Amino acid sequence: MDALARAARLRLMAFDVDGVLTDGSLYFTPNGEEIKVFSSLDGHGLRMLAGAGIEIAIISGRGSKALEQRASNLGITELHMEVSDKRACLHDLLQRRDLAAEAVGYMGDDVVDLPILRSCGFSAAPADGHAFVRRHVSWVSTRPGGRGAVREACDFILGAQGRLDGLLAEYLA
Repeated sequence: MDALARAARLRLMAFDVDGVLTDGSLYFTPNGEEIKVFSSLDGHGLRMLAGAGIEIAIISGRGSKALEQRASNLGITELHMEVSDKRACLHDLLQRRDLAAEAVGYMGDDVVDLPILRSCGFSAAPADGHAFVRRHVSWVSTRPGGRGAVREACDFILGAQGRLDGLLAEYLA
């Protein structure tokens, strides 16, 4: 099945953080506080996806106050941080939502994401994701992580579901 058909069935889309919602760089202040840089393009794409009725989840192996703040700003309530088994976390989400794996997607960038990526109906990676990962996903963005890859994925999903043109037309009214 091709990526468009897979994306057309999505009801929930989950994302990794480092290397997907960010460029993967880790910044720390002198007192040890972690700083993350997020793309406003990605944020608006996530809002559009949620506005179209697709639930957003974040499943990350790391945690930070910056991520908590970003998820809160975007209205994302399914925030799962410091997750050692992302596939099990996703399975729990599927059970709680009574969703089949085919209705769920995940975007990740590194080999640790392969178990969850391979258990979804739609899997995606940013352009600068690990080469091995890019070979094993449904779709690869042309943009790098933290620099519009998530927005491109959101637009792709909305396009596959026939919703993108209508959503963008609202900005021309």
